[in-house]
This record gives sequence, structure tokens and C-alpha cells, in this order.
Amino acid sequence: MLTLTPVVTVPCEVKSAFLLLSILEFAMGVLANVFIFLVNFWDVVKRRPPSSCDLVLLSLSITRLFLHGLLFLDTIQLTNFQQMKAPLSRSYQTILFLWMVTNQVSLWFTTCISILYCSKIVHISHTTLLCMAPRFSRKIPQVLLVLTLFSCACMFLCLWNFTSRSCFMVTTVLLVSSTERDAKIHSFYSFLYCNLGSILPFLCFLASSGLLIVSLGRHMRTMRANASGSCGPSLEAHIKALKLLISFLCFYVVALCTALLSVPLMILWQNKIGVMVCVAAMAVCPSGHSIILISGSSKLRRAVETILLWVQRSLKARAEHKADPQVLC
Repeated sequence: MLTLTPVVTVPCEVKSAFLLLSILEFAMGVLANVFIFLVNFWDVVKRRPPSSCDLVLLSLSITRLFLHGLLFLDTIQLTNFQQMKAPLSRSYQTILFLWMVTNQVSLWFTTCISILYCSKIVHISHTTLLCMAPRFSRKIPQVLLVLTLFSCACMFLCLWNFTSRSCFMVTTVLLVSSTERDAKIHSFYSFLYCNLGSILPFLCFLASSGLLIVSLGRHMRTMRANASGSCGPSLEAHIKALKLLISFLCFYVVALCTALLSVPLMILWQNKIGVMVCVAAMAVCPSGHSIILISGSSKLRRAVETILLWVQRSLKARAEHKADPQVLC
């Protein structure tokens, strides 16, 4: 097994830089997701029944607000309380398990967005898929509820397995001379199995992305056959959705790899600086994807432009009010 030099103590400068970076990531993620939540919540209030995309974005923004809060709690726990040589505290284990539940639900919701893109943009010729696409759009509330319950059930099984084996390990310590390394290996495999639950939504995301790429290729061949060099709305929609999915793919791979890498860094190798780098990278991914969602959605972009125009008018009116000589007298 690969071994690294344990980095148990971290200089105060590194802790301060890590804490400052985490605060910036937390603020950026909270602002972006609160904005997405408010815009879509207002649309849900105005539009009855709400659209499928509005429901998914609303659920995703709420989930990511919890995710950023848990990552910030992880940062505080890691910098101030959790020691690398000491066993993981109950509070830190609780934060990790809640983070894994929230992260998996967030990944499922983002996968729903990619499937919605495909159902609206991709030209489906297979009969079964053609029947499933509109049904999926109509059943979005039920799908979101089932995915949330499924993720919670998976995490509950992991938590039950972890706690039952932990009790067994304590009993074994009292009866037999069990080593501390056995307990660490058990914790390592428990957290690893829980993180592997994120692979299923990733495979669904890859499938929807593959359908979009195949549809884009067919559309390009049709345009060449018709000798049409103009960029139609269908092609623009394909390219726009593909850019969003590729950007999410990059963020997803980084988040998944850093989540899997942080487990051995913390439990087996006891490298605190490596864990800090992984936590910082995991916090960047949902924030970055939320910003890309805002830039890729015409509705969210219009809301941003409206806010910026209102701020500009307010500042201009305030400047004119201050420069008015009657007001000054």
C-alpha cells in the first residue's frame, strides 16, 4: 500500500489561508445558489403548475446551500478541532456522513438537469426512449422525491454498517488486542463505500451526455447533406447544452476524485495539508457549476441584467441627488 509522510501539524499561515479561501468559496456558493433559489421560487409562485426545470433548479439550489454549509463546518472542524493522530470525533463523522448524503442528492439533481436537456433537445428515434422522455418531464416531482429517499437509504445503510462494526471493534478491543490500524482500515472502507454511491448518477450523466453528442453528430451530418452552413437554433441549443454538460463533467470528476482521495489522506496517511486541498477543491466544484448554470440560463441571465440595471440606476439617481444644488442648500 502506498504510504505518505504524515503531516499532523500545519503552520498557522496555511490554516489562515485555507480558512480565508473557504470563506470566499462559501460566500460565492451561497450567493449564487440563493440567487438561483429566489429566481426559480418566484417563477414557481407565479406559474402554477411550475415547470420541470424550475423544480429541479429549485431543489438543486437548496441542496447546494446545505452542501456549502456542511463543507464550511468541515473546514472549521478540520482547522480547529480534529487532530490527525486522534480517531475521528463523532461530530466530524456526522458532518462527513451528512455531506455524503447531500453531495449524492446534489449529483442526482444535476443528472436530472442533463436528462431534461436531452429530453428537450435530442431528437430521439427509439420508440421506448421516445415514450420515456415526456413521462420523465411530467414525473419530475416524484423523481426528485425518489432520488432523495434513495440517497438517504443508501447512506443509512452505510451509517448502520459503520456504527455496528464500530461497536464490534470496541468489543474486540476489550476482549482481544486489536490494533488501532484495523479500526482505521475499517473507517477507510466504510467512507470509501459511501463515496462510491456517487458513481451511479455519474453513469446516468454520461449516458445522457452521450445521447446529446450522438444527436449533435447527426444534426451536423444533416446540415452538411443539405449544404446548410448557417447555425440554426437547434445547433445552437445542442452546443449550449453540450458546453454546460462538459463543464459539469470537469467539475464532477474533480469533486469525485478529491472526495475519494481525501479518505485515505485523512484516515490512513494522516496528511492534513492534503485533506485541506481536497476540501477546498470540493467546495469550488458546486460554486463553479452554479455560476455556469447562471451564465447558461437565459432566465437567470435576464435576472442578473435586471439587478445590475437597477443598481446602476440607483447609483446614478443617488449621484444626481447629491449633485443637485437645491438639495445642497
